Amino acid sequence: MIDLVSIARAEADGDLFGLLSGLFEPTDVRPKGHPDAVVWKGGNHDGVVTPIVHSLTDAFALLGTLSAVDVLGLPYYAVPMWSQYRHDTKLASLAWFGNLPFTSIKWSTAGDAMVNDGKGGKVVVMGKSANAPLRTQAGVFCNVRPYGPITVVRCMPCLPYSQNRAAFTVDAKTGIVHSEINTPGVQMAYANRLFLKMVHETGRLGRVAMKPTQAMEDGINAGLHSWLLKGTQFKVGRKYAVDAYEEHRESIDRIVALLPPDFKKGMETWGGRIEQHISDTNFGLLIWDLIEKRDAIVLATDLDGDRLTDLLADVSDPLRAFGGMVAKHLGQSVDMNAVWRDMGYTTGNGRDMTSVMHRMDGPPIHEQTLGSADAMLRRLLAGDETEGGTKKPYDPRIHFVLIRDAYLDANPGNRKLREYFDGVLAAFDRVYGGERPRFIDGYKALKAAIKPWGA
Repeated sequence: MIDLVSIARAEADGDLFGLLSGLFEPTDVRPKGHPDAVVWKGGNHDGVVTPIVHSLTDAFALLGTLSAVDVLGLPYYAVPMWSQYRHDTKLASLAWFGNLPFTSIKWSTAGDAMVNDGKGGKVVVMGKSANAPLRTQAGVFCNVRPYGPITVVRCMPCLPYSQNRAAFTVDAKTGIVHSEINTPGVQMAYANRLFLKMVHETGRLGRVAMKPTQAMEDGINAGLHSWLLKGTQFKVGRKYAVDAYEEHRESIDRIVALLPPDFKKGMETWGGRIEQHISDTNFGLLIWDLIEKRDAIVLATDLDGDRLTDLLADVSDPLRAFGGMVAKHLGQSVDMNAVWRDMGYTTGNGRDMTSVMHRMDGPPIHEQTLGSADAMLRRLLAGDETEGGTKKPYDPRIHFVLIRDAYLDANPGNRKLREYFDGVLAAFDRVYGGERPRFIDGYKALKAAIKPWGA
């Protein structure tokens, strides 16, 4: 058994690095170009299962990961990445994690973490949630988020603003805001190709969400999309008024020259249905797609894609609430959660929404955010997880779901591993199916109910 409470205390105020380093085995595995990287090893490395990499970040993202890997016993590597450590290493740990040649899991926590500045004061952690600098370090070109019938493909970084504070200025005479444009064209091309590949392979409707006549970045993006469509079997319904490739041909050809010569190889057989929309309209279309259970894949910039996935995560609760209001108006008292399920809808409140970051070189990074993990940690340390029965204890199911996704991604065709995880989730649901246990009690119950891999 791992002393999770001691780890939580050390995370809040103690030597977390020293405590955790004693839990793992040494390993010679290092990311290319980073011989001094700190990489830890754990689980049963039996040669049957390809290991994954865990980022050890903050709060219950950290505790939930440690408890789950201890329960499962599967082979893994881990990189220390909690906020104070990221800050102290000046984000070097992000490069270590982002360049390991394994499928991996990155956890984020909402809000700005405060860390020690080394001078006796507190500052906001460098890199905040670390997602933006990690994407740069890891060569991430898109983030894919499936939820219900909708899958959103977000180009990365593809931001119409910069993460570089030094490049940001406001002109004192005109008030014009200027920043460096953080939109690498090569990543945009990779994201466009993945979007088309997904539409081709799934048969889903493809929606493109851009503003090519209003934003230069989107003009280039839409132009790359137009270039990729040439010579394929895709049918485009709604089209942009202007072919952005013809409008920006010189700029786009510069990007094309940087791509591998076989970048479009095989695409001549790809096909499917594509609709090109001004990005704003996709908010309404997404709600209709959700209501009508229309399977769709949306391609958007990072900024618009983030808003689309936020809406997708949040909209089901209002729809259910409105359904209850209509039922009450008609004199019916119904359980709208049950009605929602009976009608075939699967989306909850967004807490089970996962995402995958794709790298230009290397396996993908599975990603998840825990919205109230810091508050849960404070309640655990205070000795009252439920705040007098007003709150439910932490539910670690998302850890087991995300870990399952990453292992199956890293071990395609391993039927024995898939069957093992089917048993794991069934056992988890037996433990957590009734009244949710407190975190430590749940951890002990899972240890008793789940046989570790290879045992």
